[in-house]
Amino acid sequence: MTSIRRTLLYALVAAVATVTLATALVVYRQARREIDQVFDYHLRQIALSLRDRVPAPEASGDGGGFDFAIQVWSADGVRLYASRLDTGLPEIAELGFATVPTRGGDWRVYSIELAGLVVQVAQPLRIRDRAAVAAAVHTLAPVLFVLPLLALLVWRIVGRALAPLERLAGAVGARSPAALEPIPEAGAPEEALPLVRSLNGLLSRLGAALATQRAFVADAAHELRTPLAALGLQVQLVERADGPEERRAALADLSAGIARATRVVQQLLTLARQEPEAAVAGGGEPVRLGELVGQSVADHALLADARGIDLGAPEAPGEAVATGDAASLRALLDALVDNAVRYTPRGGRVDVSSGLDAGRPVLEVADTGPGIPPAERERVFDRFYRLPATAEPGSGLGLAVVKAIARRHGAAVTLGDTPGGGLTVRVLFPAAPPPAATPPGVPRGAAP
Repeated sequence: MTSIRRTLLYALVAAVATVTLATALVVYRQARREIDQVFDYHLRQIALSLRDRVPAPEASGDGGGFDFAIQVWSADGVRLYASRLDTGLPEIAELGFATVPTRGGDWRVYSIELAGLVVQVAQPLRIRDRAAVAAAVHTLAPVLFVLPLLALLVWRIVGRALAPLERLAGAVGARSPAALEPIPEAGAPEEALPLVRSLNGLLSRLGAALATQRAFVADAAHELRTPLAALGLQVQLVERADGPEERRAALADLSAGIARATRVVQQLLTLARQEPEAAVAGGGEPVRLGELVGQSVADHALLADARGIDLGAPEAPGEAVATGDAASLRALLDALVDNAVRYTPRGGRVDVSSGLDAGRPVLEVADTGPGIPPAERERVFDRFYRLPATAEPGSGLGLAVVKAIARRHGAAVTLGDTPGGGLTVRVLFPAAPPPAATPPGVPRGAAP
């Protein structure tokens, strides 16, 4: 699991170590450059000091423990003096400064011609390296000494910087499931504000969803109490019936009550499945609306005949295909057709159609019933709301189911007037995505 604290600590310590190493390299190079200048100056001064005092010829040895090696040649190239015989320096001198490699390491050499003699002064470069390292260590010693203190400060600073996040996590973790009030933004670090605002948005949506569910459960319990109580009374009437005719009438009422209760329960279940806001727009399957229209008209044909309603589906001018869940869209259309058939008076007409409106799929159910006044067309989508003085029994859930399903599919539901009187309900879906291009040479429907 990724830890912000560890990531910051590792990154900061690595950055400090990298900067320290880079600083050490710069300091070493600068010290080496200055030491080279000083020691080159010393080599030249030693050579010049021999101008009036040339060592005795053939006075050679191991150098007496000095860091320098001196050689002197005559004008004809005969070596007159060598302070050290183990240097491995060449027998030929190049005037001026030069760096000469030998079997014992590199040497810095200065040669000059003085009073008919050639004087050469040399020094091993390892001496300069040791001096440069010592100077660099001496310079960086205070920095190396405070590195542990710097690491401790980094630990404390990172801990204090992350403390608001830990307090925020503790405040969220200490909340009860019922505590859905927004998290205070005051005191939260600026970097955590997007997270706090996202959490507050989630809490707000969760609170609204829970409130909706609580209201739904309360309304459903209240709405089911009446039909269940009626069923209980109808069962008592069946039990108390004195004769066959009275018992048949009571049984018919009981059957009708059971059918109404079943319809209410089915509508409640359908509505409950649409509540979680699981949008399917763009993520469903292609649904041919013309096929849904044919199935719904066939299923409601007996009810329409029994009520003397002319139920039909005009021929669609074009094939309409919506993207979504076929079962949910079928429930939406069934609710519209059922409402239209139930509220249209005997001898009326109900037309169910599908088509395209500016390239967008559309479903339309038009009836010749009493219609809905414009002032009530927003409220009829509320659960359990019914128009005043409505004689037809119902639960007030049909259009609520339609609205919930349409919202899941990104569709818009509008109520309008039918020419000649009545209500027309239109469900306009988003435009379907274009079909995938068929590869050249591959016929449609064939596997590439």
